[in-house]
Amino acid sequence: MKHTVGLVSLGCNKNKVDAEVMLYNLAEAGYALTMDPAEAEVIIVNTCGFITDAKVEAVNTILDMADYKKTGTCRALIVSGCLPGRYGEELDREMPEVDAWLGVTQYPQIVSIVERVLGGEHLVECALDPRVVGGGKRILTTAPWQAYLKIAEGCDNCCSYCAIPAIRGGYRSRPMEDLTAEARELAAQGVRELIVVAQDTTRYGEDLYGKAMLTPLLEALHEIDGLVWIRVLYCYPEMVDDALLEAFQRLPKLCPYLDIPIQHIDDTILWAMNRRSSREEIITLMKRVRALPRPMALRTTMIVGFPGEDTAAFSALCSFIQEYPFDYLGAFAYSAEDGTVAAEMPGQLEEEVKAERLDRLMALQQGISRQLLCRHVGEETEVLLEEEQENGIWLGRTAYQAPLIDGVTYVSGAAGAVAGTFVRVRITASQEYDLVGEVIP
Repeated sequence: MKHTVGLVSLGCNKNKVDAEVMLYNLAEAGYALTMDPAEAEVIIVNTCGFITDAKVEAVNTILDMADYKKTGTCRALIVSGCLPGRYGEELDREMPEVDAWLGVTQYPQIVSIVERVLGGEHLVECALDPRVVGGGKRILTTAPWQAYLKIAEGCDNCCSYCAIPAIRGGYRSRPMEDLTAEARELAAQGVRELIVVAQDTTRYGEDLYGKAMLTPLLEALHEIDGLVWIRVLYCYPEMVDDALLEAFQRLPKLCPYLDIPIQHIDDTILWAMNRRSSREEIITLMKRVRALPRPMALRTTMIVGFPGEDTAAFSALCSFIQEYPFDYLGAFAYSAEDGTVAAEMPGQLEEEVKAERLDRLMALQQGISRQLLCRHVGEETEVLLEEEQENGIWLGRTAYQAPLIDGVTYVSGAAGAVAGTFVRVRITASQEYDLVGEVIP
């Protein structure tokens, strides 16, 4: 048996997929895997570097893991992902406790990199390789009934606040046959909920096939035996067309859940963000979705405190979510990222103003969520059971609830159930973000 490896993955679910590929490659090469960093001879920290808070979390985690060189058995500390992809050379000068810095496209070579580091080499290999598009066999770090399917790498949208194109490169789709083969293998392993992700899922296939191919991909995934739910995240509103909406109506395995990150609603701010949808276009799309025969949950992401966001623009955002409510809304305060166009814009707001606006927006959404969830009371729906609590109540999710980012459903009457199974539930109550239900005998 070779050395013991521990891996900590931070950030988004796309990062998680990269980490899972590394774990598989290491295990196949004979390395023992551990969840306890105190036992690991090699510790890998897979980082996010998207916004300031993520960078702070990454640095703190690296320093925590470095302590195991003194208190544990760690012989090699390797840092991979977005943070070294942006700041590798600088970080190497400032954090000598790290033995290797790897960018976002070096993870397929993790086995040889570990061997080189254990052999005494110090590495800074952070150059972007546009040939790497992700994927491959992996060890799931999610629950065994759930997996993310990363369908593309990088992004071409070039939003003015975002460093992803600089970190991960241009948009690169994975071939459809590779994706369906991976999904079949995941289903054979017991995955029942497949979550389709990319920086922009709706642009899938443009680079390979000359046109967007998300809908044909979803149709192919729908035919895979074993999958029960297929959930799609990060659908940019300007690319949500009639064919995609029709697919959500026609294909029962597709969760009735549309995630459209709109970021703002004021046209001046949208233009400054280099977004491709206007206020009118966003409202038109929301009206189309709400009018569909099969009801769909709507999720979005907002940025508050963008440069130039005056009181009127923020008030317009607050009024908009009240008039056109989202079932789920995530938000964060604008963070000026190195090398982005927005970081050099005039009208940068004070941190206190951004924090106050974020609190106000999320307080509004709390009330909206409470009102919308009330509508589900009395419904009968399928719930995926995930964890039994000490009081016998199960935590689960409906098709309207994505893991980790949305609420949950508390289920009673499921004694003897098994995690990862679906039960029919009647919704009996709602809370601010969660639902309550009981199994239908």
